[in-house]
Parts: sequence; C-alpha cells; structure tokens
Amino acid sequence: MTALRIKIIFLILFAIAVNNILLAQTSFISMPKLTGKLYDGLNKVEDSLKKQFEAKKIQWPPNELYIRSFKYDRLLEVWVKSEDKETFKLFKTYKICMQSGSMGPKRSEGDYQVPEGFYYINEFNQNSNYHLALGLNYPNTSDKILSDSFHPGNSIYIHGNCVSTGCIAISDAPIEELYILATYAKENGQDFIPVHVFPVKYSVKKSFEYLAQATKENQLLQKFAINLKEAYDYFEDKKKLPVILVNKKGEYIIN
Repeated sequence: MTALRIKIIFLILFAIAVNNILLAQTSFISMPKLTGKLYDGLNKVEDSLKKQFEAKKIQWPPNELYIRSFKYDRLLEVWVKSEDKETFKLFKTYKICMQSGSMGPKRSEGDYQVPEGFYYINEFNQNSNYHLALGLNYPNTSDKILSDSFHPGNSIYIHGNCVSTGCIAISDAPIEELYILATYAKENGQDFIPVHVFPVKYSVKKSFEYLAQATKENQLLQKFAINLKEAYDYFEDKKKLPVILVNKKGEYIIN
C-alpha cells in the first residue's frame, strides 16, 4: 500500500471520528428531524432535565425508558436506565390531568375508554393539536382478539393539553419533558419504548379496594385486572421488565 493511500485512509477515518464526536455533542433541539413545534424553548427543558438527572445521580441521557400509567390514581411514572445490566430507576411521576372512561380495557371505537394493557410508543407527533403527542400501538395483539373486530378504535396518545377522549393527557410542560426523554431513548436504540397502562396502582390500599368494588359484579373484568397485576408485581419485585406474550384467547402471559 502506497504512502498516499495510507494518508487518504487515515484522513477518512479521522473525518468519521470527528463527525461521530460532533453527533454525540448535538443537542436535542438541533437534531434535523425535530423541527416545527419543537421551538427554541425546548432547549431550556432539556437543560432542566439534565440538572434533574444529575440531582438524582442518573446518567444522562437515558438509553431506555419505561412508562407506567395508573387510571384511578391519575399518575404516569417514568422509569429510566442507562446500561443493559442496570435495573430501572424512577425518574419522575407526572399527574394525569384528564382521562375519559372508567375501569376496564378499551374494546370498541367511540367508547372513550383509555386502554389497559401493554403497549409501546409507535409515533412521535410534534404537530399534534394537543401540543406534543406520543402514540401507543393500540390495538395491540390482545386487543385485536378481544375487541370489536371491525371497529376497535385507534389513535391513542399520551399528549399535552388537558382534554381526553380515550387518551392520556398530562398537560404541556410534562409532555415536553417526556417527549425529549423518549426521543433520546429512541435515538439510543430503544425501538420499542414500553407503556404499561394499569387500572390502579395495586400497592395503594385505597386504589386496590376501589378496583375490587368496581369489578365485583364483573368476573371477566376482575380476571383481566388480576392478569395485569402479574406484570405490575414482577416489575415491583425486580425493577426489570417481564416478557409478555399473548395466547390464542387474547390473554396476557407474563414470564
């Protein structure tokens, strides 16, 4: 190999290395795909997130995100971790300012129900009518078996503002933080950011008692709620995500 070729190869490798460093230093708001409604003010939100992570001794930015939502308690938890071998740490709990429907899963279009079950983020919408929005993959495999086969409904989001017809509304400031966190997790390779929606926070006595009262006349709803609780208990014990499958009846199998 000639000296000239060696020099050219070296310059190419050097350029790639410099480019990778610049990409690593790129701020959230300067990423080309994040435009439009993600105005300059989100840089301040990102700065605030960095300080919050530092205060909690959590590495920034997160590589993985896990979101849990609780209907009755009107809470949305955001758990994060930076390394595969780590367990999840609770970063923040947001209040759900508005949601429609009652206990139980979503089963048809127009029922105004917030879904219950195990989902993941499948859409980043920076042009939402509700400030910013993160879409859920409803109907999932279970829903497609158990819901109205022709009109199960769709377009379920976690979003800003404070309006809901089946979505999870957490208002504008919280969705800005969550949108940034989810974007970083996606950029860092987490293609499926899990969102688990539970009827109640099972460890809260008042909430569990409410669930028991609300479902006492409906054995199917009771069975469904207990099925979801298996995943809740698994995570509470291990701070790791369970493997969740769906059988031919549409029931969740928790491993």
